[in-house]
Amino acid sequence: MYLTLSRIAGVVARLLALAGGALLLAIVVLTVVSITGRALFSAGICCGPIRGIYDYTEISVGAAIFAFLPWCQYMNSHAAVDLFKSAMPDVLNRFLNVLIDIGMLVLAALIAHRLWLGLLDKQRFGETTLIAQIPVWIGYAACMAGAVGFVVVAAFCVIRSGRGLIWKDARTEPLS
Repeated sequence: MYLTLSRIAGVVARLLALAGGALLLAIVVLTVVSITGRALFSAGICCGPIRGIYDYTEISVGAAIFAFLPWCQYMNSHAAVDLFKSAMPDVLNRFLNVLIDIGMLVLAALIAHRLWLGLLDKQRFGETTLIAQIPVWIGYAACMAGAVGFVVVAAFCVIRSGRGLIWKDARTEPLS
């Protein structure tokens, strides 16, 4: 059962990270096209920059950041201060890992909940971006995929660290 959960969490994290990377690559290409169009337009050759590129960039980068959070959690790659870790007993370190993972799960759930409420609020009031007039709730919806994935992966990480607390030799690092 644990290996199945680990594989599911790993696949969710990996797919979201790949989607976030693809999104960043797409926005880089659009930005290059827009800048090239602006330069060629000023030379009288082309049609100009992409209208609303700032809006597209803002939405895409936010969604990509949320898409990377599950992978970061799954790989235990969040920032950590390990100053006293080597001086503490192993059982205390494993207990702290459980507490940290529970804290990350609570934080992930809180972020997803607040993002959902923000999405509903933006949808209800019909707010749009300034230039391209994209409904703002679409950006929130794009971020929700990563936020929900973050909750799923964080829940698995609590199981993983709890398992590591009970069985010292249990596999507690992510499967790559």
